[in-house]
Amino acid sequence: MELNCVIIDDEPQAVALIKNYISRTPYLRLVEGYTDSVEGLSKVMENPPDILFLDIQMPDLNGMELSKMVPKHTKIIFTTAFKQYAFESYDVNAADYLLKPISYAKFLKATQKCLEWFEMKESAEQSTVAAPPPSPQNTSNDIFVKSDGMMVRVNLSQLLYVCGLKDYVKFVMQPPAKPVITLMTMKALEEMLLPYGFMRVNRSYVVAVDKIKSVDKNDCIYIGDEIIHVTDIYRNDVFKKLFAITS
Repeated sequence: MELNCVIIDDEPQAVALIKNYISRTPYLRLVEGYTDSVEGLSKVMENPPDILFLDIQMPDLNGMELSKMVPKHTKIIFTTAFKQYAFESYDVNAADYLLKPISYAKFLKATQKCLEWFEMKESAEQSTVAAPPPSPQNTSNDIFVKSDGMMVRVNLSQLLYVCGLKDYVKFVMQPPAKPVITLMTMKALEEMLLPYGFMRVNRSYVVAVDKIKSVDKNDCIYIGDEIIHVTDIYRNDVFKKLFAITS
């Protein structure tokens, strides 16, 4: 699989660096790089890429504003020199957030995440989810996910979190189980998993309460190998539940 990439960054040196990284990565193909955010958005709307490398602090149209206009197909990787924008990236469902100066290792990790998403999306054919209601007879609390033409059992006791990927959701289990992707809205997923000890923490994540390792002073949840930020709209409900568990 080859993913088409566009860069929008008002710094020519930053564009040149990402171009160089793309040229070194076999599964990526550069479409174009733009230093003008308005021109870049126009081109993206005409021909949506698979991945958009997007700076945040730019004149005329900043990256956060621009990201809300990008077609649904495109995965956004923010590139910025400012840490304070990291939490905002959760609210626009960004694939990743790279802090400048960007190393090739971190670039690879972010793009491999996108590659995994597109590969899983390609294999997810008319996916559906069916979950039994909680009951004494349903001791396993499993759900079945139709993925790649077959029904796959997801053991909720092993499920760490679920993240939204535009029209799809990805179930991430404890290793060595592989992630499973299916077609479903986050709202429907939240309603389905709530009785099983899960909670919504931001626009894109539902997590297993009993799998949370810790929560830091920046309202970031540590679960598995993931760090997930609790956004303001969900903060009160999340910490009420956590407090109820510890009290």
